[in-house]
Amino acid sequence: MEWFQVRDESAIPSPSLFLHLERVERNLRRMVTIAGDPSRLWPHVKTHKLGPLVRMQVDLGISSFKCATVAEAEMLAGVEGVQGILVALQPVGPQQTRILELAKAHPRIRFSVILDNASTAQALARSAKEAGFGTPARPPLGAFIDLDVGQGRTGIAADASAEALALLIVESGSLGLVGLHAYDGHLGISDPAERTLACDRAFEPVAALRSRLESSLARPIEVIAGGSPTFGVHARRQRVSLSPGTTVFWDAGYATKLPDLPFEPAVVLLTRVVSKPASNRLCLDLGHKAVASEMPQPRVLFLDLNPVTFVSHSEEHLVVESPAAENLSVGNTLHALPWHVCPTVALHSEILVVRESVASTSWSVTARARRLRF
Repeated sequence: MEWFQVRDESAIPSPSLFLHLERVERNLRRMVTIAGDPSRLWPHVKTHKLGPLVRMQVDLGISSFKCATVAEAEMLAGVEGVQGILVALQPVGPQQTRILELAKAHPRIRFSVILDNASTAQALARSAKEAGFGTPARPPLGAFIDLDVGQGRTGIAADASAEALALLIVESGSLGLVGLHAYDGHLGISDPAERTLACDRAFEPVAALRSRLESSLARPIEVIAGGSPTFGVHARRQRVSLSPGTTVFWDAGYATKLPDLPFEPAVVLLTRVVSKPASNRLCLDLGHKAVASEMPQPRVLFLDLNPVTFVSHSEEHLVVESPAAENLSVGNTLHALPWHVCPTVALHSEILVVRESVASTSWSVTARARRLRF
């Protein structure tokens, strides 16, 4: 059998998502090896949203995690051994109250948020004060200053405005300045040397800002930097924590674009031929609702159908053409790697866990929900 095939597939509905556990385990070990110490890792759970996988990471010595939603933070808080959670999407509106309530419910965990402007920080500080943060009974809510290092999505420049925001957080009393957050997701450059050079240049103002803050505050300032493409670059720096996400599953996009990185795809889509309009044309049950579709084709990389021309894609159907279609019939199964695994996982309520080619159990993708309890 090929590594991506599963025994008794005829009994498994499609479209389904397979998690090949041996590959995940190897990816996790590689993450720890690159980091050098599991305490440096703050893996982003938005890729998988799975409590059992967090458990696997904790068993490797990882105790701090990054997430994007309150539901993901709640999922993390339910795993024994998780000690630190950073919600890396600036909380506004009701999200502030939800995070504060969650932090109050789990006092053993160090909760932090990212902030990039004074008005949001002031609003959160007021709410945190009303909730009792920054008192002898409850420490301040942690805060990282979100820095824009070139992506232009969120964050503040690493200049005097960031220093002013840091002072505001320190003086609030109900918020505690933990450090700096610098995500450089725009640096998915294929050439490793060019990627390293761009990453180093983007990080220079971050390092300078930390130096100034440590001098003025007379204490250490943490830095959490990078994502999956620049994971190895930041790992070579001193006193920098690392937050790769996709490395746990990898996907066709990163495998194609970043062949120098030592991770292997671990999540596979099972699909079936539901119609055959022509001898070289197949209609598959792999629509928008089964695989991430925010990018142009290819949205999947077929492991057992090549070459492929993508004809159309809709809610429930993917139509492709291939000379190999002549050997396939309605009902036959095919296997594909998602081009972007993170939003693909979020489309599935469960993921089938495969070990030694047997899908013996399934895990609920708990944190795909927008709300659990809080």
